[in-house]
Amino acid sequence: MLLAASVFGVILVRRINMPPMFGYLLVGLLIGPHALSLLKNVKAANTLAEFGVVFLMFSIGLEFSVARLFTMRKIVFGFGMAQVLVTMAVVTGLAMFAGLAWQPGLALGGAVAMSSTAVLSKLLVERRELQAPHGREVMGVLLAQDLIVVPLLIVIPALGQPAADMAMEVGMALLKATVVLGVVLFLGQKWMRRWFHIVARGKSSELFVLNVLLVTLGLAYVTEEAGLSLALGAFVAGMLISETEYRHQVEEDIKPFRDVLMGLFFVTIGMMLNPTVIWKQFWLVLLLIVGVLLVKAIIVYGLSRVFGGSQSTGLRSALWLAAGGEFGFVLLTEIATAKLAPRPIVQVVLAALLISMMLAPIIVHWCDRIVIRFSAGEWLARSMQLTQLAAASIATQKHAVLCGFGRSGQSLARILGQENISYVALDLDPERVREAAKGGESVMFGDAGRRENLIAAGVKRASVVVITFADTPTAEKVLHYCRDLRPDLPVLVRTEDERDLPRLVAAGAAEVVPDAQEASLMLGSHALLLMGVPLNRVMRRARDARNARYRLLRGFFKGLSDQPEETDAESARMYSVLIESGAFAIGQSLADLALCDIEVSAIRRHGIRGLEPGPETRLQEGDVVVLLGTPNAAAAAEAKLLQGV
Repeated sequence: MLLAASVFGVILVRRINMPPMFGYLLVGLLIGPHALSLLKNVKAANTLAEFGVVFLMFSIGLEFSVARLFTMRKIVFGFGMAQVLVTMAVVTGLAMFAGLAWQPGLALGGAVAMSSTAVLSKLLVERRELQAPHGREVMGVLLAQDLIVVPLLIVIPALGQPAADMAMEVGMALLKATVVLGVVLFLGQKWMRRWFHIVARGKSSELFVLNVLLVTLGLAYVTEEAGLSLALGAFVAGMLISETEYRHQVEEDIKPFRDVLMGLFFVTIGMMLNPTVIWKQFWLVLLLIVGVLLVKAIIVYGLSRVFGGSQSTGLRSALWLAAGGEFGFVLLTEIATAKLAPRPIVQVVLAALLISMMLAPIIVHWCDRIVIRFSAGEWLARSMQLTQLAAASIATQKHAVLCGFGRSGQSLARILGQENISYVALDLDPERVREAAKGGESVMFGDAGRRENLIAAGVKRASVVVITFADTPTAEKVLHYCRDLRPDLPVLVRTEDERDLPRLVAAGAAEVVPDAQEASLMLGSHALLLMGVPLNRVMRRARDARNARYRLLRGFFKGLSDQPEETDAESARMYSVLIESGAFAIGQSLADLALCDIEVSAIRRHGIRGLEPGPETRLQEGDVVVLLGTPNAAAAAEAKLLQGV
């Protein structure tokens, strides 16, 4: 029942381009006890969902390498921890003002403080803002929230005890956690690497996966037996493995279990939500949604400024982190189990967090416009950035605009430099831009997906635009702006997936270079050389494959210095034919001319080269027609164009 409903739910939300998480929540809402009540064995579903939290905490543990925490220590342990603690304190105060005790207020504050790691990290990657100032702040706060969930999972059950026993319960829980963590981390670190070496020698993927499950669930069992939570043990297991060389393999192996079981966890969250509560308490839920968004946004903005962030960075971080997150649901489940807060209150808070999380992608989408509207400094920063970019490119003519300065962009820049061709590169990684600029490269910080940045980079004066990153949605935006600003400007695009090729060509790309195509050509070339095939034949094979794949490389202009080849007489070449005054072709379309056995690959008119003209294109005096075909076919086509025979 769970799997079938989840499949259909995820298909539905993916059709409308929403995260799968919302599909799981919708499924839980529909099949749960408050709607259609199709699922009778709710306890079994909750057990499966608990394993989802276990594997999520294991994945979070894998991310907590000591080196990563050290490099982000100021944001994680300063800004991030302060955000959680201040939010908990504010929510506790508001709860006490509303008549609740401080214990449920503190627990609810922990749930409200959380933001969605799954949603926000994905959005940061998709928008290529991971290295932006607000991207670093958002990731640091998310890491802090993930880390502080561990003690909260220990403290919340203890808060449900009578006041006389609470201090003892919390103290014992923290003491147990300290002992278990100390023993496992200090003694387990050395043994974990050795154990994985032994397992890896078995050279069996099945054995490796079994071992990962053993370590994860085994440590979860140990911590549960010690009176702590399953999630804590899984988190520790992840931390132990994160310091070994097997971390990435483990992450890939555990991903299917984590994703499926986390999906079932979100199904159970949907089952917890009672839609009638939203209907009956609509205004209270709405008030809570607005309250959560405002309170968290104000706290994040204030802390961002305290920790040295600019006004625009603080506003962006505030908008990104304002909504609720999946760990809020985990903590609400613990609150409900410990009966810390009345069930109606848990229901209202659950509905508010759930709806706020659904609003997160919408808030992020409007983030830039909101920041520009309310931050005067953003206008100044944008104008300064554009001024610097325009100043760097103002002296360049017929240059190349490189969108992205990663490895591909830097390799291309070296090739252009060897030919003394100038370029201007745009990149969003501030560290890379700073280091490249110190090295004398013409690189500026800016998003190539923005129209104003392309204008400042000199697109209207450029000879070519090259999109060096494999991001199809952003590439389509760049193509749209280039087509609007300079319809004749050729744009080259890199892609990882050949399935995106029709989309990019339709958007106006002059050529699309798939990574897989070039990798396979180089692998094939090296393999043939190692097998004794002569170099000239290998080069010819590679050239033929490229000619068949790339329309811009089909044929070549023959010169006196070119060496003859085996099939030179019949090989395709490129020929230029000038349409002079009185030529037969003037005023006629390519369809009317019906040039046989030859391809018109381009027409140059007034210094502008149009690639692959359509059959409706009419020739004018002064046009240069570029023909592609055999010598005989080219001669016949030239006679037809000039003399009509």
